[in-house]
Amino acid sequence: MDLQTQLEDLKTATLEKISATKELAEVEKIRVETLGKKGPITEVLRGMKDLSAEERPKVGAFANQIRDLLTEAIEEKKTVLNQVALEAALAKETIDVTLPGKQISQGSRHVLTQIMEEIEDTFVGMGYQIIEGNEVETDHYNFERMNLPKDHPARDMQDTFYLSDDLLLRTHTSPVQARTMEDHDFSKGALRMISPGKVFRRDTDDATHSHQFHQIEGLVIDKGITMADLKGTLETMLKTLFGEDRNVRLRPSYFPFTEPSVEVDVSCFKCGGKGCNVCKYTGWIEILGAGMVHPNVLEMSGIDPTIYSGFAFGLGPDRIAMLRYGVNDIRNFYLNDVRFLEQFKGE
Repeated sequence: MDLQTQLEDLKTATLEKISATKELAEVEKIRVETLGKKGPITEVLRGMKDLSAEERPKVGAFANQIRDLLTEAIEEKKTVLNQVALEAALAKETIDVTLPGKQISQGSRHVLTQIMEEIEDTFVGMGYQIIEGNEVETDHYNFERMNLPKDHPARDMQDTFYLSDDLLLRTHTSPVQARTMEDHDFSKGALRMISPGKVFRRDTDDATHSHQFHQIEGLVIDKGITMADLKGTLETMLKTLFGEDRNVRLRPSYFPFTEPSVEVDVSCFKCGGKGCNVCKYTGWIEILGAGMVHPNVLEMSGIDPTIYSGFAFGLGPDRIAMLRYGVNDIRNFYLNDVRFLEQFKGE
């Protein structure tokens, strides 16, 4: 059999194989076996050395023609099989766009943010301004301006995170009040402010304490301010938070920056003052501390205590949230457990 006949037979057999196969891997196998370096076309071409000079160009041209034909047939088959595979994958992975999508739950503000905003709204409605300060403060504004000079024993009431001899993480938001008092122009009217924010103390992390928590302090300075103004203000706020039927009482206490000082209680919102486990069977729940601004604090801010007087108070939104919602562990507010936080969604 001459070489041209061998090539013709090879072409026919290979085209039949290409036509019959239905797998891409099989097509690739045919290409390697037929057109590769060890394939039959290569073997045929090696036999050209025995041909005459006249036959050699003709057989070479015919061999190249067969090679090109088979290469084209293989590529066309690959294209067809790739298209078939694509259509099969699309059919398998078809998405029914008419099906309802996944329900994405809508988030809400954190429960502590909600409590703080409610308190802020109450005081804004009474003509107060909201002033925020720095979380890193100086010893001077955090303690000394609050009538707590160095070595004052009351400093032990607030375990402090010191960053240097003079810088610290504020233990209360009172420094905001001190800075505002020295900048306020009393010729333009009274000072009424609240200062919300985070505060830090070296406290033990347990169910009722945290090294970081929130505080909202309030301050009013004007001529003729009395304890009656303080009580009326706190009653308005506490009745807004816990209900109009709540009673409020003031008990004598001690704070270095107020004189006189009081602890403020609200009648138990669970038992109505009859006594239960929430109020420890006293009928009252301690809410905050307050008092009349100490004359020394006024003087250090350049305010004449013989002309001006004022009151101050401080409350913890974290504690109020615990009482209001019956949460027995303050750490639940900071764990970011969505199951817990969802209970307060939309409040």
